[in-house]
Amino acid sequence: MKPIAPLFALAFASQACAGPKPSAGFEAALPPPPPAPRAADGAIFNAGDGYAALYQGHRAGRVGDPITIVLVERTTTSKAAGSKADKSGGFGVTPPATGPLSFIKPDSLNASGQSSFKGDGTASQSSTLGGEVSVTIAELRPGGTALVRGEKRMTLSQGQEWIQFSGIVRLADIGPDNRIASTRVADARIEYAGNGPVSRASRQGWLSRFFSAISPF
Repeated sequence: MKPIAPLFALAFASQACAGPKPSAGFEAALPPPPPAPRAADGAIFNAGDGYAALYQGHRAGRVGDPITIVLVERTTTSKAAGSKADKSGGFGVTPPATGPLSFIKPDSLNASGQSSFKGDGTASQSSTLGGEVSVTIAELRPGGTALVRGEKRMTLSQGQEWIQFSGIVRLADIGPDNRIASTRVADARIEYAGNGPVSRASRQGWLSRFFSAISPF
């Protein structure tokens, strides 16, 4: 028979090391390599040397350009339901005062019934996320849209936190300072999580989760 103490020690160590980890695939996109230098032909202007139109300025529009996403996510949901039902009925028979049935009392032939039901239910949820995270353009798509993705990782004294973001933006919606609100990003995927002692303290322990899974109540 194996001793129980080492098993609990191993379970405790695995629980201490376990925790969420940042998802892969949010690395910054690098700009494409510069084109090979063109042979000297005597011309002064060369669009391959980083030309930008006068009306475009320094606005992001190429693969690898950074964009600041302003997180202004706020969602609120509420739902309420209620029902009520009542039902009642009765009947009565008056026996004859004379004859063979005169011995029956009038109160013994009266009956009534009643049923009622009432139910109420409410549900509400609210979430808010604010801040900023800088991402890079990973892919340019037809129609003036681009796929952006990026992440921000913070290693603190009590663990690690990260914000990961990806989505599709319209280049025309990017402001002159290369900022855009998260509400204007299509197919946005935002992940904000962390690990460490504080994060573990807010989660249910593995033994409690085990008994909760097998409990019939």
